[in-house]
Amino acid sequence: MMKTTRRELLAGAGAMGGLALLPGPAHAAPAAEAAQTLLAGIAEEILTDFPETALYLGIDKGPRAALRGRFADRSHDADRDRAARAAKRLAQLRAVDRHALPADVALDVDTTEAGYALAVEGWKAMSVGDVAILNTNNSFRNTPYTVSQLAGAYSDLPDLLENKHDVADAADADTYLARIESYAAAVDGETGRTIADGAKGAILPDFLIDITAGQLKDMAAQPIADWSIVASFAAKCTAAGLPPRYAERAATLSREKVLPALQRQIAAFDTLRPKATATPGVWARPGGEEYYRWLVKAGTTTNQSPDALHQLGLAQNRAINAEIDTLLKARGLTQGSVGERLTALSKRPDLLFADTDAGRAELLDYLNGRIADIRTRLPRAFGTLVKGNLIIKRVPPAIQNGAPNGYAGPGSMDGSQPGIYYINLKSTKTWPRYSLPTLCYHEGIPGHVWQGEYSYRLPLIRSLLAFNAYSEGWALYAEQLGDELGAYDGDPLGRIGYLQSMNFRACRLVVDTGLHAKRWTFAQALTWFQEATGMPVGQLTSELQRYCAMPGQACGYKMGHNEINRLRVKAKAALGGRFDLKAYDDVIVKTGNVPLTLLERVVDRYVSGAKA
Repeated sequence: MMKTTRRELLAGAGAMGGLALLPGPAHAAPAAEAAQTLLAGIAEEILTDFPETALYLGIDKGPRAALRGRFADRSHDADRDRAARAAKRLAQLRAVDRHALPADVALDVDTTEAGYALAVEGWKAMSVGDVAILNTNNSFRNTPYTVSQLAGAYSDLPDLLENKHDVADAADADTYLARIESYAAAVDGETGRTIADGAKGAILPDFLIDITAGQLKDMAAQPIADWSIVASFAAKCTAAGLPPRYAERAATLSREKVLPALQRQIAAFDTLRPKATATPGVWARPGGEEYYRWLVKAGTTTNQSPDALHQLGLAQNRAINAEIDTLLKARGLTQGSVGERLTALSKRPDLLFADTDAGRAELLDYLNGRIADIRTRLPRAFGTLVKGNLIIKRVPPAIQNGAPNGYAGPGSMDGSQPGIYYINLKSTKTWPRYSLPTLCYHEGIPGHVWQGEYSYRLPLIRSLLAFNAYSEGWALYAEQLGDELGAYDGDPLGRIGYLQSMNFRACRLVVDTGLHAKRWTFAQALTWFQEATGMPVGQLTSELQRYCAMPGQACGYKMGHNEINRLRVKAKAALGGRFDLKAYDDVIVKTGNVPLTLLERVVDRYVSGAKA
């Protein structure tokens, strides 16, 4: 690690959260300006490549208005072009002299270089699928399978159109219509890649093809007028006082452009289905072992081997279950393994919401209550507070069979659009009451939605680049903060739910590497997973299906959480009585999304500054 002077430490105030910024050497200003110009250009290139990112962030207006009428080109040729340009950008970033930069600008350059290096390595390691590192909305979704039950234009883009594309006037309506056409083109682009990748042996397991094709067929079978992109647009146009012809045009484009594109994708999966196997692990695909090594690196931003991750997960599972065992015994639950007792607990009728629309509404109300409660506690954990602008919604039923159990992201940069925390309510039996508070802290506040809003205060490139291990590690740390802030005082079952959630993420290390490196069958992984966690089989089945479609990503959660806690222990040991939890949390969250390899440098600067 490069030594830093006190002046450089103070110059890193943006990453350290609160120290005064002093002038650097005379040559630093032009060097910093040149680096910032490079980073700004890279950020604009990312937005041009992925216009949906600008829509999501609410910045597809003014000088970026040209982005508003289209989505990313998802064809093979476009993907190869992005790979070539990424390699050139990486060379530019590596040529920047870090010694001439203030610490905060150097961190921005290093973070950007790390993202591009990881992406370029991915394109070399995998000749199939999707290297998503530079795609802000989906940066975690690196996979040898371009389209799956989790991923694809068919499911991504309707959500964006419905929830993010406002219609205030005719110009907005026209760009919405242009995006419907772009949506159809995106589906076709991915269909072409799915066919080409299938010819190379990168074919989803047959059970995932069935789910994916089923979702596509269900979408295609709906009356066009009921499609979310048509019905929601019609409502927006009515609210804006626009004539019916706009909604009619949306229906026509959906019928003439989007529906045929969906049907072509269905046909592609129907063609691939006889060639598919039930083997879940990527090891069984040509080049799969090499793919997985990179996917694990992308998911964890470490160089840990799959075997090391597997053993770590086993050790943490044992340690957390020992703590759960003590709590269960205190509740009089003594018979059977920890997993068996948790399974029995999850089925208790008094802990379940009714599996009805009324029960789902009650569950959503409960989630909103947990968010309201945690808001009152956050001033004890952060010196700098953001708004935490969010709403909680059910995963759309059209994609609930393949969607994750919960997911979220922050809203627009200007605050006009809230972040959305989605929960999959296919069955309320998946969600015993005690399991829900910690999910709120993970997905909502102070987790993903909360952390994302801090990133908006950084240079644009830092809002666009995200690293799975930091993102998910922070969200797990947010769950830990819920416990530390007393959210479970008087709620011992809720604390059991929190520990079960932590154990669940430790077990992900075991089952992901089990499936993809140790050649476990799906049934073998499910049996171990259920015995180790005591979670509902339906929920764990969905989880394992996710890991099959997106190898390596699930390994990032506990690795990021472990590192944030390791650095907290290190900082506390160095500072002793001067350690301040609010200052530490501010440092981690205000630094923004970085690979784990850079996080220690930031904490070390914070410790040095706090000692000064």
